[in-house]
Amino acid sequence: MKRRKFIYQTSMGLGGLLPIVNSLNAMNVQEGPYFSTGIKIGELTSNEAIIWVRLTKDVKPVGKEAPVPTVLYLDEKNGEWHPTAYFKTKYKQDRPDREVQVNYPNGYTVDAIEGAVPGISGDYKISYKPINSTNWKTTKWLSVNEHADFTNQIKLENLIPGTQYEIKIEAKSKTSNTIASSITGSFKTAGKATDTKDVHFMVTTCHEYADVDDPTGGGFKIYKHMQALNPDFMVHTGDVIYYDSMAKELSLAYWHWQRMFGLRNAIDFYRQTPTYFMKDDHDTWMNDCYPGETTRFMGKFTFNQGVETFKQQVPMSEKPYRTFRWGKDLQIWVVEGREYRDKNNIPDGPEKTIWGKVQMEWFKNSFEASDATYKILISPTPIVGPDRPQKRDNHANSGFAYEGAQIKNFLSGRKNVFVICGDRHWQYVSQDLKTKLMEFSCGPASNEHAGGWKKEEVLPEHKYLNIVGGFLSVQIKRANNIAAITFTHYSVDGEKLHTENFNELS
Repeated sequence: MKRRKFIYQTSMGLGGLLPIVNSLNAMNVQEGPYFSTGIKIGELTSNEAIIWVRLTKDVKPVGKEAPVPTVLYLDEKNGEWHPTAYFKTKYKQDRPDREVQVNYPNGYTVDAIEGAVPGISGDYKISYKPINSTNWKTTKWLSVNEHADFTNQIKLENLIPGTQYEIKIEAKSKTSNTIASSITGSFKTAGKATDTKDVHFMVTTCHEYADVDDPTGGGFKIYKHMQALNPDFMVHTGDVIYYDSMAKELSLAYWHWQRMFGLRNAIDFYRQTPTYFMKDDHDTWMNDCYPGETTRFMGKFTFNQGVETFKQQVPMSEKPYRTFRWGKDLQIWVVEGREYRDKNNIPDGPEKTIWGKVQMEWFKNSFEASDATYKILISPTPIVGPDRPQKRDNHANSGFAYEGAQIKNFLSGRKNVFVICGDRHWQYVSQDLKTKLMEFSCGPASNEHAGGWKKEEVLPEHKYLNIVGGFLSVQIKRANNIAAITFTHYSVDGEKLHTENFNELS
């Protein structure tokens, strides 16, 4: 029986990667598996990289013509079921602590709703080499885990520092030796701690599927503009997806990842841009969540399932807090803000924490040990702010002010140290009035998701404020043996909005 073979074709010559071309060729091969949610490359060091793979049953996601489930909550007074807008509770108007039910349209399952990309068992192997080499290395055939949404990830080791690699991943079914599909990609390893090569990376946050903005249907516009700037890597500070309104069971949590990473712009970007992923509240469980929190609002889907799902869906090291060195001039720290935190609403004080004692000790020790020219702490939530007074779940407001002051005081007075944060739905550059620590908020992925602050409310801390979507670029270059760093905020259309420049002597 004739089937179709799905191949992502790219040009791997000196001209770099061409845009993805989907080649659908009729062949006498078994159905799938395919790579319809792409691949992800992450956790890069000077000699290692983790490659994330998921195998899919279908050649493309279910289209927008398909429906999505309806989610309703129980009114215990009259036994009726209603959407969130019906309830006005002390808990939260849009997150009622009530029994929940998910209703699928007749004949539909989680594998057939809009954006779904069902997984399938199968095997894959990875071939990789320096881009100017002819000597490929190839892994053995590996299997995806059907209990982890048909994903798997493998660490490539003994790589060459500061080197551009190309990879090709091939897939086959369990019952055939015929290659059913393949996808290509590339990445650059970090330089050694003594290397003085330029470094360029992007930072993004808050990718809400309902707020995608590419009129061609590819997802978010920023992916195209970030890729055009040819970054060495990206840091995603969290809220990669938003579980709150519909992920009421594990299968629907997986569906959130499938529909986000089945978008064309995301597939093209992540296969050729290594990314360090962090999680925040919405891609852990729900808004402002913490371990041990109880609510019926999330149905059968639990906080612990959310933590585990994140580990399955992105390239990830053993611990969620990590540090990475990129040559002589840059070291970044990506920290964890959900797994170790105390309840948001208990009184603030010396014992109340977001990071936890172990992570705090690790951060201080590794930071003190670094001799990088520039040191950047990247946090899923603000540390400097300012933030809205009604918020209580981050270091920039009253809920965790004591630990926030500890972090700012620890970093105070140190040269060439900066903070980058996600989570806030507006762009800003701020400087703490006491410690002089500077923080850069990258802003959300689209203008549709921007908001939460008034543009005229410019406070003394603000050096730049803009209620827009976009992304942040960070670039380190050397001239006359002096390293300079440039922070640039971009719009969703790739326009420069604001720039801050520093050099190591300033």
